[in-house]
Amino acid sequence: MKNIVIAAGYATRLGELTKNFPKPLLQIGQSSILGRMLDDIDRIPDIDEHIVITNHKFAHHFEEWKRGTHYTKPITIVDDGTETNETRLGAVCDLLFAMQKLQIDDDLLVVAADNILFFSFQEFVDFAKQKGTSCIMCHEQPSVEKLQRTGVVVLDEQNRVLNMEEKPQVPKSHWAVPPFYIYRKADLDLVRHSVENGCGKDAPGNLAHYMVDHTTVHAWPMSAGRFDIGSLDTYKEACERFGN
Repeated sequence: MKNIVIAAGYATRLGELTKNFPKPLLQIGQSSILGRMLDDIDRIPDIDEHIVITNHKFAHHFEEWKRGTHYTKPITIVDDGTETNETRLGAVCDLLFAMQKLQIDDDLLVVAADNILFFSFQEFVDFAKQKGTSCIMCHEQPSVEKLQRTGVVVLDEQNRVLNMEEKPQVPKSHWAVPPFYIYRKADLDLVRHSVENGCGKDAPGNLAHYMVDHTTVHAWPMSAGRFDIGSLDTYKEACERFGN
């Protein structure tokens, strides 16, 4: 299984902090946001490589970071060639770019690199192996206002996804979808042809929605929470809460 980190965005909401530096490499205590995530993922036996897809503007920062890491699995940095937020490929196209460039034909763990997690991805991998399908994560979100700004799924009793909507005005459940996914090798042809068949390009949830409509997908209810670093305020809060 390949671990693919989607890290080609420009994090414009963090202003000057990320104007010339990638958000996943921002420090929180003695590690970076990305480092904290890979500390966990690197321990999963199924993972045999970390692939970080970034943009041309920030690629050299990731290469420098890579030289200072000591993970047990190799790290590959992929430069998507873009240099501005206006010319970005979008998360789905970045994933397709990396798959094509590296000729990837393995199960995929696909993650966004701007969260601090309070659980291990090992649980998610174990769930996907048990179900034998592509999988997404979900968590209960009581706030309708927040549900209207994310993906929302309806599940059956076996946690199979029956329906998924992006940013619904009238959410059909309280199951929200964070940006963490497992796409099995058998479904990669669907992934490869997703954009040409109408899948949205920008948000990684667009691909999850597309997959739900075209194959069997299960959802793993997160066993604990996460801290999403999406703004300058939340980054400062993360440094205060988790910096030690």
